[in-house]
This record gives sequence, structure tokens and C-alpha cells, in this order.
Amino acid sequence: MRKLVYYVGVTLDGRIAGPGGEFDFFPQGDERQAAAYSSALTALYPETVPTAYRAAAGVAADAPSRRFDTVVMGLGSYRPALDNGITSPYAHLRQYVVSSTLEPDVDPAVTVVPGDPLGLVRRLKQEEGRGLDVWLCGGGKLAGAVLPEIDEMVLKHYPVVAGAGIPAVDGAFDPTAFDVAERTAFPNGVTLTRLVRAGR
Repeated sequence: MRKLVYYVGVTLDGRIAGPGGEFDFFPQGDERQAAAYSSALTALYPETVPTAYRAAAGVAADAPSRRFDTVVMGLGSYRPALDNGITSPYAHLRQYVVSSTLEPDVDPAVTVVPGDPLGLVRRLKQEEGRGLDVWLCGGGKLAGAVLPEIDEMVLKHYPVVAGAGIPAVDGAFDPTAFDVAERTAFPNGVTLTRLVRAGR
């Protein structure tokens, strides 16, 4: 069965964005550090680079996916692209947006799911004939809703405290253990940690 992988950047106090969805305050380091960090992440997870930026990031348009073939996101994660006139931010992946307010015909390449995100990810994970995993792009409320199905978390911990904002997982109290599978520290102060759900 395919895995649901929550790949996201977080602050030291567990925020994935500021109160208004801001994410431009995540420190990247100096120019050299930022370039090395970006290059390393692109090599590991090239599918997570938005389609419009793949060429600039050195990802060929026809580059095969390495880890994910599907992305699931909430409206808050989809909104920055939409606000910039981009209705299909990850055209190289199958795209699902969980939203009860978004118009269902926003883009032919995007499937809008008005409810039951848990049912959606369970169906996606059980699809046969697909060898790659499902990327949970965010946000916090969606992660809280589908927590029972999250198999892995890949967290980019940035050395900054937000103080307020959108939590990485916003749901009911449900202690869920994960084991650290690997951890990499980058010169810009970011730590990339891959965690697997305990017992799976």
C-alpha cells in the first residue's frame, strides 16, 4: 500500500505559516547556503518543486517522479498559487485540494474534494498499480484530519520562532508516536528529519 507522507517546513514552535499564511520569514541562510540547501532538497524531492519553477530549479520538464505522484493540499496551501493566477501548481502530479468553498471547476487538472479528507487519502493509498507515495502538502487542519493515515513525516525545521500561526497539525488531542529514521543538518541552520510512524 502507498504511504501518505507529510512533507512540510516548520518553525521551532511548530508553525508551518504565520497567522495570515505568511511563510517568507523562514530563514534560508546566505546566498551560498540557500543555494546548497535548495539543491539538496530538489535532489531528494524534485516533485515538490512547483511546475512553474522546475526549470529554474534544474528539474527537467520530463523528469520522472522519484517519491510522489499525487499531492493533497488544503485551500490554505493552494491559495498562494491561486492568488498568483496559477490554478495548477503541481501539473506534473495528480492534484487534490480539500475545500468546501473552492469552485469544483477551478482547473481540469485539479480535483476539488469538498469533504471527507480521511476517506480521500485512504482511497489514494489503496490504489493499485501506482508505486509512488502521496504527498500531504498541508495545511495544519488537513494534517489533523488525516493524522490516522500519515505514515511518514519529513520536517524541515527552520531556526526561527513564529510566536503565532498555523500549527503543523491542528486537530484533536491524539498523541501519535513517530520514530526518527534519518536526520540531516544543513549549514543554513535547517534540519531535515524523516520520521516513520511507530509500529508501521
